[in-house]
Amino acid sequence: MELIALHTFRTVVEEGGILAASRKLNTVQSNVTSRIRRLEEELGAELFFRKGRGLELAPSGRVLLDYARRMLLLERQTSAAVKQVGESAGELRIGAMETFAALHLPKALKAVRATHPRVDLRVVTDTSAALAERVLAHKLDCAFIAGPVVHPALQFELLVIEELVQICAIGANPVVQPLILFREGCAYRARALALAWQRAMGHAVADAMEFGTLEGILGCVSVGLGWTLMPRRVVEQSPHAADLVIETLPDDIAQVPTGMIYLRDAPPMNVLNTLAEAVAAAARPKN
Repeated sequence: MELIALHTFRTVVEEGGILAASRKLNTVQSNVTSRIRRLEEELGAELFFRKGRGLELAPSGRVLLDYARRMLLLERQTSAAVKQVGESAGELRIGAMETFAALHLPKALKAVRATHPRVDLRVVTDTSAALAERVLAHKLDCAFIAGPVVHPALQFELLVIEELVQICAIGANPVVQPLILFREGCAYRARALALAWQRAMGHAVADAMEFGTLEGILGCVSVGLGWTLMPRRVVEQSPHAADLVIETLPDDIAQVPTGMIYLRDAPPMNVLNTLAEAVAAAARPKN
């Protein structure tokens, strides 16, 4: 069973079809089709149901997908481990919440690059829930998310306790304003909704707006369109800080354990240790 065939199979599944996979792999459709056909012949099982021009994953395909992801991850980790015996090299795929990326990652990544100059760093931002799913699907090597995290396949390494604060525009009354939230899956979202629910004395919060970016939320709050919760240090370093009022919250809402997740069964990588130590150092309060 060739790794290129498994990589092609996984790409077809993730991209949703032969044409999209061929574009992703920078090859022609006939190459993708022939690799899938050879894989089916080798395994003696149909991996996809053909429905017109579309494909649907067959039961055998669902089983293979899990093993393919694990085998391709092991191939990457094996290559990285061998390279680490000599000079650090390879690629590290990192995920982070947008607030965490803005606040802690720049200095940490600079330290990683200094220690592992040949490692190619790839960073994506998303919600905590989406990042955890990407790690579980072997699409990221690690991710920085808000905890606590309890999952049998994930290791959570606590690095910093983030303090959430309530913010609104100067002169605004957050009690009567709409709540501005990150999209579904953000760990801060649940805490903001809990606070709003308490204020409403048990009534559901209907008046809320969703934004996908940190700057979008801070900008709208600063001009009085609503209120939100945000890490204190993010607010204090924001260009909008002069237009915002910060309110301290009870510890059960304010204190958010934040750290790095990775697969428990993944082989150790020196670069991950360097990254975790660099993030912890960057997050450490200055005297």
